[in-house]
Amino acid sequence: MILRTLSLAALILSLLSLSATAQDTLTVNLNEFIERGLEKSGQVSYENRSVDLAENRARQARSQRIFPRFELNTTHGVVPGVKSPQGRPSGEMYLDPNLENDWEDWAIFTRAEINAVQPVYSWGAVRKAINAAEAGARAEAFRFDAAKAEVELQLFELYFSYLLALEIERILVDAKDQIRRVERQIEQMREDGDPNLKESDVFKFEMFKAEFEVQITEVEQSVNSIERIWSYILNDGTQTKYIPAERFLDPVPFELESYEFYEQLAMSDRPELRGVEQGINALKKSTEAVRAQQYPVLFLGITASYANTPNRPRQTNPFIINNTNFANAGVGFGIRQNLNFSSMRSSIERADIEYRRVNDLRDALTDGIVLELNDKYREARVAEVRIRQNEESLTIARNWVRHEQLNYDIGFGDVEDLLDAVQNELELRLKMKQNTFDLNKRIAALYKTAGIPISQLGAN
Repeated sequence: MILRTLSLAALILSLLSLSATAQDTLTVNLNEFIERGLEKSGQVSYENRSVDLAENRARQARSQRIFPRFELNTTHGVVPGVKSPQGRPSGEMYLDPNLENDWEDWAIFTRAEINAVQPVYSWGAVRKAINAAEAGARAEAFRFDAAKAEVELQLFELYFSYLLALEIERILVDAKDQIRRVERQIEQMREDGDPNLKESDVFKFEMFKAEFEVQITEVEQSVNSIERIWSYILNDGTQTKYIPAERFLDPVPFELESYEFYEQLAMSDRPELRGVEQGINALKKSTEAVRAQQYPVLFLGITASYANTPNRPRQTNPFIINNTNFANAGVGFGIRQNLNFSSMRSSIERADIEYRRVNDLRDALTDGIVLELNDKYREARVAEVRIRQNEESLTIARNWVRHEQLNYDIGFGDVEDLLDAVQNELELRLKMKQNTFDLNKRIAALYKTAGIPISQLGAN
């Protein structure tokens, strides 16, 4: 009974230990890793501020529709009162040429002035300026999408770099067992005085072991480096360690379509092209707004002034104003015309040049996308064929190792041939995983070039 109780306690403790370990290590899949990486990316945050600024400019442009100029100015101070030696009443003090300041009577002086201008007709300049600012904000949003896609591709490669490092580490562990087996066989042949064992075979084996140790060190450092980068990217202020949800590096599920399929998508979905289209629209509206500025603008003007000083009288004569105690208001229409026609022509010419320039940018960007897409499609197609050939070669290499091992076990094998077979299989296994990583990277780059979200690769 005591033994059963102790066994149960040990089981509970082991489960608690496993639970604590699981809390310290979390797995993330590809889409989760990319999403968290984007949230932590300083570059993405920086680019997003440009979108905020563009949207702010659009809001500022829209605010110009209603009273683009609305000012309130106030003045405050302390002033003395006035007195009339002639004894004039407060409403007629302006008739006394000998008015004096009353230094024994002080009061607070307050004056406020409001000026407002509301465009009534501007030949569409205000509306077109707003349209230009809104199109500019959309262009900036597409530019942000392009920058974000670039970071997503980097995070995609980093995720699969971790899987590649784990796979290589696993392959080298298996290879280490094979090397130990060959080493034991060589030692046995030495003890038996086997004449088939040549010293050149021993030297080759020792050199192979030395190079293998270097590879192990390189892989260990690669894994440590990737873990540090992951920790930096996914840092949430805790000691949690994040690892990939997958443990093996396999080709991403995909079906390579025709080149025309990706070209059509790129021409319609690439954020750079869509951003340029919005930029063209923005400059077109901006050019129209600049052209409208050469015509007179009809506006409504509103003004109101008020001043109050309790120790100074308000003058009732409409032609006499006491600037410390008065009130007036006015509403009227006006026409504003810029007469610097030379400057206006230069502004229009500059707007036309910018418009033509952004059209040239669209053509240049289209040329660049077509060239890039051709290159990425070629690389993806070659990577797909390469990995198929690699699988066939690896199958042959494994059969070769089994054949040499069998021959050696029955006494007909050669150490050099066995060592060559083991080394060839190891190289092909490593090459297979590297080619798998390259294939995934090429497919992701093709998706990004065609304007397809990389997240679709992780959703399959």
